[in-house]
Amino acid sequence: MQKYTIFEIPKAESNIFANYSNQFWLRLIIMKTITVKDKHFALSIDSSEILKSVEQVAIKINSDYKNDIPLFIVILNGSFMFAADLFKKIDMPCEISFMKLSSYQGMETSNTVKTLIGLNEEIKGRKVVIVEDIIDTGITIENLIEQIKIYEPEDIKIATLLFKPNAFQKDFKIDYIGIEIPNDFIVGYGLDYDGFGRNLADIYKVVS
Repeated sequence: MQKYTIFEIPKAESNIFANYSNQFWLRLIIMKTITVKDKHFALSIDSSEILKSVEQVAIKINSDYKNDIPLFIVILNGSFMFAADLFKKIDMPCEISFMKLSSYQGMETSNTVKTLIGLNEEIKGRKVVIVEDIIDTGITIENLIEQIKIYEPEDIKIATLLFKPNAFQKDFKIDYIGIEIPNDFIVGYGLDYDGFGRNLADIYKVVS
């Protein structure tokens, strides 16, 4: 369920905003909110901002791999929307594979990771790019990096749409970051709350 909340600016302060555009006002006074299961969420990042960030990530990857044929490893389930939009912008030959890992239960990280779906492609000597929807603690990606290293790739880089620097507990490099965000629980654009909300075009943060 989606709804809109209207916020009023006190009359005494309205002159401060007199020169702002109509588009600014529309974004300021109308806030989209949704309910997913038992939680309420407010709009955090709209789809236009998401797609701009995806395009910027793609530009950097295209520049770095213009003379290579990288292997992209997409982490399911959350990355499916990011990956789909990203690969539309990738203009070099490449291979794409998928792995499914899990470190979340409900709204909390479980701090344990399991490989549920493995790789079929040859990795040895390949340049690998891991594609993630979000990196917070870094536990999931660190585990995956160690698993991939066993197969002796030439190089491993990481691309993530979202990054929570205040939650990050590791020290590995994240090569491509779309948007840095606060340490909020979010849904939409592939991210879920107990399996729901992945299909939303925008990204929302929990409010209650």
